[in-house]
Amino acid sequence: MNFKSTIAAVALTTLPTFAAAWDLDPAESVVSFGLIKNDFIGEAHTFSGLSGTVDNDGNVDVAIDLTTLDTNIDIRNERMAEHVFRGLATAEISAEVDLDEIKKLRPGESTQMEIEATLNLLGNDVDVYLDAYILRVAPNRVMVSTNTAGYLSTEELGVDEGVDVLQGLENLDSITRVTPITLHLMFER
Repeated sequence: MNFKSTIAAVALTTLPTFAAAWDLDPAESVVSFGLIKNDFIGEAHTFSGLSGTVDNDGNVDVAIDLTTLDTNIDIRNERMAEHVFRGLATAEISAEVDLDEIKKLRPGESTQMEIEATLNLLGNDVDVYLDAYILRVAPNRVMVSTNTAGYLSTEELGVDEGVDVLQGLENLDSITRVTPITLHLMFER
């Protein structure tokens, strides 16, 4: 192999390509949701156990490990796992994104994209519309974050009964039945 061939081979292996799938970086990704109790007490909760990919066709699949729920109160984490998630370990988000638009971004450049996603929880598929901010952090890293919250109905999710149980256990007058959800996802190749 001559010098020019060697330089060409190195250049081809270091340029950003989109032949490989993008993997979610769980250390830098989080899904959050909020609720309001007794009309005035707001709370934010997070899931940190995430995994997922974006394939070459722009199909996004993200798994949420429900056992990583953090409400800042251990007993509430346990009650949510038992009564709301009913021992289910995973929820899934699926969507499609326009990879051609993302491919055009250079590091430091961003775009906004409306994404229609589906959340599967307890066998229920719920449509979620997300206003996403997409930032090309580096040639091999892309951040996807919500500009505004998406909203989910506890009835659509099939968790109203579990929320009723929580409301009784915590002796609350009310818990909101529509919850905002936000995403901060980092993908890398």
